Amino acid sequence: MTPLSWKLVVDTQDAAVLADFWAAALGYTVEDPSTLVGQLVAAGHLPAAAVLEHRGRKTFRGYAAIRHPDDPFDEVSGVGQGRRVLFQDVPEPKTVKNRLHIDIHAAAGGLEELVARLEGLGATKVREFDKGPAGHWWVMQDPEGNEFCAA
Repeated sequence: MTPLSWKLVVDTQDAAVLADFWAAALGYTVEDPSTLVGQLVAAGHLPAAAVLEHRGRKTFRGYAAIRHPDDPFDEVSGVGQGRRVLFQDVPEPKTVKNRLHIDIHAAAGGLEELVARLEGLGATKVREFDKGPAGHWWVMQDPEGNEFCAA
């Protein structure tokens, strides 16, 4: 069976900033749609108000995505054709606990280093769980308050 390509969509307040965080946290690549954005603007199909410049690249305002660095992607659009996470701005803030979350696994014995690295990227520790042989992990929050686990 051919592996499926997939996209997890995360509602955000600042898609570009959250994409930067998660790309660094997961070792993913931020997609670069600047070629497509330029073509759409030049053809009059995309108004300037729909464009944002972030880290020196033109991108779609309110949207940013990351992809696994080993997966194929479209050269023009920058869109990954495998494992992706799309961040999209929404008007309402996050109000309740996530119903879905990501677990980031450390190398054996490397939980403290992983947690410190994630904090350096802007994550916050929420609660530690130590279940002995069943596992040891931290519930953390990304810069917008979305929960995830570091184990």
